[in-house]
Amino acid sequence: MKKVLSLIIASAFVLCALFAFASCGNKTDDKTITVAATATPHAEILEQCKAALEAKGYKLVIKVVDDYVTPNTATEDGEVDANYFQHIPYLSSFNDEYKTHLVQVAQVHYEPFGIYAGTCKSLADLKDGDKIAVPNDTTNEARALLLLADNGLITLKEGAGLTATKNDITSNPHNFEIMEIEAALVPTVLDDVAIGVINGNYALAAGLKVSNALAAEKSTSTAAQTYANILVVKDGNQNLEKIKALVEVLTSDAIATYITNTYDGAVVSMR
Repeated sequence: MKKVLSLIIASAFVLCALFAFASCGNKTDDKTITVAATATPHAEILEQCKAALEAKGYKLVIKVVDDYVTPNTATEDGEVDANYFQHIPYLSSFNDEYKTHLVQVAQVHYEPFGIYAGTCKSLADLKDGDKIAVPNDTTNEARALLLLADNGLITLKEGAGLTATKNDITSNPHNFEIMEIEAALVPTVLDDVAIGVINGNYALAAGLKVSNALAAEKSTSTAAQTYANILVVKDGNQNLEKIKALVEVLTSDAIATYITNTYDGAVVSMR
């Protein structure tokens, strides 16, 4: 009986030691920062953070995604430490719809929406009944409609603002056909529409330049300020040392300079 008891105690000590070792091993995770991000420009910007974070003792792992749902659910579930791909209105809408608990920890940049030429090469040349492609998700459609309104193509109901939909168009004197299309696909239909209103990141991915857009959001516009792209974590993780380190690097002068020098106005630092 004593031998059995001794074996049990010895086993317990081994298990405790193994647990302690595993716990110790888990602490290395505090030096790894995993971030989900869309490819352009978010993952590209994060790549520029690796050296500075390494100097601080952290390894940055970037998980590139191609949709607007996975990065948030992965952050909520703890599969990644943070994500970087979205703006504030989208985050608020996502939290409401999916009952997630995600918060922003930094505003990094904004991507000016632009009106890009399709079959029509000038806004002045638009004809009655021409097709205009806009993103179909709630927040980005509003932004597209505001840009069209700012350029005198349509009129929106007073107060519609950042929640505007097609139903809020009060005047469309040229009977433009507003085509609601998944944001990522708008650049692919430019050959079939007169003009398209495109998110900055999708314009970049399609090889389009804001400098060539027929019209674009001004940096002082409400939309540009509202739709800053943000670094997001699960609520409760804001004060983790590794998150603080990531915020410091991602919002540094060095990254702001990289953004300015790389994206030809398609991405603008909030710094």
